[in-house]
Amino acid sequence: MSVADIAKQAKKAAIQLSAVKTSIKNAALTEIAKALKQSTGKIVSANKKDLAVAEKNKLSAPLLKRLKFDENKIADVVAGIESLIKLDDPVGKTLSATELDRGLELYKVSCPIGVIGVIFESRPDALVQISTLCLKSCNAVLLKGGSEAQNTNKVLADIIKVAGEKAGLPKGWLGLMETRSDVAEILKMDEYIDLIIPRGSNEFVRHIMDNTNIPVLGHAEGICHVYVDGDADMKMAVNIIVDSKCQYIAVCNAAETLLVDTKIAKEFLPKAKTALEERNVEIRGCEKTRSIIKVKAATEKDWSTEYLDYILSIKVVNGVDEAIEHINRYSSHHTDTIVTKNKAAATRFLDLVDSAGVFCNASTRFSDGYRYGLGAEVGISTTKIHARGPVGLEGLVIYKWKLLGSGQVVADYAEGKKKFIHRKLNKSCEL
Repeated sequence: MSVADIAKQAKKAAIQLSAVKTSIKNAALTEIAKALKQSTGKIVSANKKDLAVAEKNKLSAPLLKRLKFDENKIADVVAGIESLIKLDDPVGKTLSATELDRGLELYKVSCPIGVIGVIFESRPDALVQISTLCLKSCNAVLLKGGSEAQNTNKVLADIIKVAGEKAGLPKGWLGLMETRSDVAEILKMDEYIDLIIPRGSNEFVRHIMDNTNIPVLGHAEGICHVYVDGDADMKMAVNIIVDSKCQYIAVCNAAETLLVDTKIAKEFLPKAKTALEERNVEIRGCEKTRSIIKVKAATEKDWSTEYLDYILSIKVVNGVDEAIEHINRYSSHHTDTIVTKNKAAATRFLDLVDSAGVFCNASTRFSDGYRYGLGAEVGISTTKIHARGPVGLEGLVIYKWKLLGSGQVVADYAEGKKKFIHRKLNKSCEL
């Protein structure tokens, strides 16, 4: 089947999906979770083939870690699906209701976006999360994963598609793109695809945006910062930077730069260096940092680099305002955190840092759809359109206006025979 045929089928399926009942969607999710568990051996076998090729091609250790999809990862995604089943259906919710006139009621009601194309990195678990979130939100989905995970993605997509259709979902609700040329094809299909979600580098996301007329929900690099304020609890600060950097390095919400207030730099930096080097983190520091601790020199490029590795750049700054200025200049607007006991500094940081996630006294690693209670995520948006930050179920729906009348015509209002009352109602849209 051609890419165009797959996209046409998805468009047709999306229309049917928009009216699928919650009970059917949850039954489909249950069937998918069951099928994944029953197919564990098949999935792991396919993943081992991908890992063997990746190792032969000398894929970096962080990317190999992302690619690995073993029994534990399968158990994790199944648990995620089970959590998703328990979440409220995001479709068909009345967001507002207004009585325009007697017998003329206007409702703003949530509805699916339609067909969502997701181009993602070599993480097979992303395929499961994305497809099941799209299912729960009544969207058809076209998926293109990294070539490194080709065998794993194909097996997973087949399992999920078949299990969903077995439970009553329309044929073609999920489609898998398998070659790089397929990406160029789907970018031209604004007739069939309603939203593109690219997950990758800034350059990759920019390439997608520059080569399609389809709206793009950009998930770019994760250049995340931890700022340790002059009034920080140092023990807390060390714990937060270690977790932000080391808990899982190969993810977009891992910290890449540590900013330290000059007021506490001499006391704090040696403590941070000891804790980070115990975990084999290579530190690159500014001139002030290197006057306090012995580390490699940081270059201008380091401030705008997503390492996804055991590397951290450190800069000493003159207070919260310089920290904010640095973050807003170099950040990818993903997630940034301040460690401080000073409420005024914390408030200023939270208000002025222009990122999707802005934290106080907490690790950047909390920036995650599952941890937010959103039922996993299709990605993290660093744009400022209808969804920002982790994009879970609520980010996969839009709304439509439903007007329920009883024969009204505009002429009566234009000629003054009738008047609008615009009274807010507290009721759901029901015929």
